[in-house]
Amino acid sequence: MVQPTPTPARICGNCDGFATVKVTLGGRDRHGHLRTITAHCMACRGAVTVSSARTREGARV
Repeated sequence: MVQPTPTPARICGNCDGFATVKVTLGGRDRHGHLRTITAHCMACRGAVTVSSARTREGARV
């Protein structure tokens, strides 16, 4: 009997799966640590996957 294979999750095309990154600000604080900020992908909001266009549009027929 053939088993259905699950559909793979759609990886965001804007961040290519790297939804959250740390960006260095180019300096160190007085303790010697790198100063960084966290940036999230605006398309998937840090979730790595996106829904299909059909789901986003409300599945119009």
